[in-house]
Amino acid sequence: MKKIRYIPAKTIEYRKLRVAAYCGVSTSGPVQFGSLEIQIETYTNMIESCSDWILVGVFYDIGSGLRRTGRTGLDDLLRKAKRGKIDYIIAKSISRVSRDTLELLKIIRFLRERGINMHFENENLDSIKQEKEFEITLRSMLAQDESRNISENIQWGFQRKFEKGDIFKKYKNFMGYSCVDGEIVVVPEQAEVVRKIFGLYLQGLTLGQIKMYLESMDIKTVTGKDQWDTTTIQKMLKNEKYMGDTLLQKTFAEDFMTGKKVKNNGQRTQYFVSESHPALVTAEVFGRVQEEMAKRSRVVHHEDGTVSPSDSKYNGKYLLGNLLACGDCGASYRRRTERGKVVWRCATRIEKGKELCATSPTINDEWIKRKLADLFVSEVYDENIVMEKVVSISIHHNHLVIKIKSDENHMIISY
Repeated sequence: MKKIRYIPAKTIEYRKLRVAAYCGVSTSGPVQFGSLEIQIETYTNMIESCSDWILVGVFYDIGSGLRRTGRTGLDDLLRKAKRGKIDYIIAKSISRVSRDTLELLKIIRFLRERGINMHFENENLDSIKQEKEFEITLRSMLAQDESRNISENIQWGFQRKFEKGDIFKKYKNFMGYSCVDGEIVVVPEQAEVVRKIFGLYLQGLTLGQIKMYLESMDIKTVTGKDQWDTTTIQKMLKNEKYMGDTLLQKTFAEDFMTGKKVKNNGQRTQYFVSESHPALVTAEVFGRVQEEMAKRSRVVHHEDGTVSPSDSKYNGKYLLGNLLACGDCGASYRRRTERGKVVWRCATRIEKGKELCATSPTINDEWIKRKLADLFVSEVYDENIVMEKVVSISIHHNHLVIKIKSDENHMIISY
């Protein structure tokens, strides 16, 4: 005969709900800050006034609801939820949690798996109820589409400003300039640094050597740092704003969802505004710097007559790599070790063969250093003297053409 033993259900012990709130604003303006303070105070009072609730915290973020990156408040909230520290979450609205529909679905399903409900106050919806997921998704899609419309309107406004030649005047951390009462003004001491950088580059110094000079002279960056970055120096040398002009729409947001900006390589119209603000260097100096940068870049001549940059970059380690250029094709010379000896050879000839650069000779490293030492009355080769004296060395079939800095004259050495 079967024996049946009844096991009574356990009485669930009463426990207060651990409740958190999430809110936020899209920008950091004073009005939005005021709204955020009200939200935090309201949710704090709401949770503390309920006898069945325990306040875990009010989490918040300042920024677009479209993107998850940088939203430390939401990240902290979800981490606590994962560790089982939260039972219930109050959110002001769906759009504040996320305007990305897919991201929102990931969040509410993550919480549902852990038995945590997120209540959206404005919409009066609970994420724990599966039958409400469709409505939550629909409302999130509407919020996402609203963001797309806002983004398009902003882009349209920028386009109209570009067409009028209106430039952005609220520069932040821009060496040489500041913004006073909505106008771009020159900062004299910083302007001198900018001019010095342009001058040093035209004297033949590499980006690394300019960096070393600035740091050795205790010249600080625009943000007050002691260490300079060669990339920053290069961008300064390429920036048309230093000759008083402005190129508008250099970049654009490719996708409103990610907000990622890409370089405008012709995908969108660009606008060049001449004399938009005071210049720090002349157009002539700026042009010479661009020519020098082009000259220093490694180039390869193709059979169809076109020229393109090669993978090699300007040589910051060896001074001669910055001075030597092929008199036949214009390419820079590269340092190589052949049969135990250091030599310099044309980059085009190395990469494409002598058919494209038939007459470029190979230069022995010791020979050219000895010649330069003899030329500038030095017992041994001194790189600092050469850097101070020489602009460029053009290598031809049976002679060198050395351009001297002091008087812009040329010296010819046969071999």
